[in-house]
Amino acid sequence: MSDPDIAVLRQKIHGLSAEELAETLREHLPDREIALARTPAEERDLLSRVRVAVGHSIDEAALESAANLDLFACVYAGTGHLPIDALEAHDVAVTNASGVHGPNIAEHVLGNVLYFARRFHVAERQQRDAHWQSFQTHELQGSTVTVVGLGALGEAIVDRLDAFGVETIGVRYTPEKGGPTDEVVGLDDEDGIHDAFARSAYVVVACPLTETTRGIVDADAFASMEPDTVLVNVGRGPVVDTEALVSELRSNGIRGAALDVTDPEPLPSDHDLWNFENVLVTPHNAGHTPQYWERLADIVAENVEKMDAGDDDFRNRVV
Repeated sequence: MSDPDIAVLRQKIHGLSAEELAETLREHLPDREIALARTPAEERDLLSRVRVAVGHSIDEAALESAANLDLFACVYAGTGHLPIDALEAHDVAVTNASGVHGPNIAEHVLGNVLYFARRFHVAERQQRDAHWQSFQTHELQGSTVTVVGLGALGEAIVDRLDAFGVETIGVRYTPEKGGPTDEVVGLDDEDGIHDAFARSAYVVVACPLTETTRGIVDADAFASMEPDTVLVNVGRGPVVDTEALVSELRSNGIRGAALDVTDPEPLPSDHDLWNFENVLVTPHNAGHTPQYWERLADIVAENVEKMDAGDDDFRNRVV
């Protein structure tokens, strides 16, 4: 029996099984043998024989016997949990799933923004009380939206905002790269970030958590925002200072917040954030999409074909 080409390791994401991923890869790569590992023993065996492994993690012990492994395709966008030094030492390339979440999280952000622009939270409250009364609303067109993070996710958000006739400001590590926004500010430009916050009706956090971004939306940042500003966080909870956010909401310092991620997470049932009528909390749900494996398989298939052609300029390569 010949060795399989690709091993799909044990994993479940958003209710999608590894078996579904294996079947999707077979559809994208019909001339390759895709093997599915169901136990730790099967993972160890397959890793010792394949050139490509697809999974959310791999340990250093398994790498010791993975003599043929050339590529580890991580099913997450983040790779900080991986033994990067060990993978580099074993000359194993690593790719991630960056971009897989772009369409669905961008739609989630648009829903959050429109929820506050048209004040659907007020409509929901009145409907619960069977209370018919007209209320004031806002208009998204002509407003300014700052997007913190201009990776694949941030770009997808900006692309969808474009249809609404808004001005956009992007915040990123490398402002010299420019971006799809009308303006770009560097993450190390504190004055520039505060100026962007001061001008924005909506501030969207769509960046990863790093030492630079941790707590970047703090009490000082909120002080720069207008009382009409809405915060949307689909990045990571600790990017926003929770205590400062609660304080700002209590004093009507901002118009509201839509939080798909929180700090702490899960949000405890007795947390103050549950009690504000102008806060929308979703349980880290923006990433859910039935297209996850399909989009990931596109990335893996493209990279397998590049590898066969001797090209190691892999899509989403991080190592």
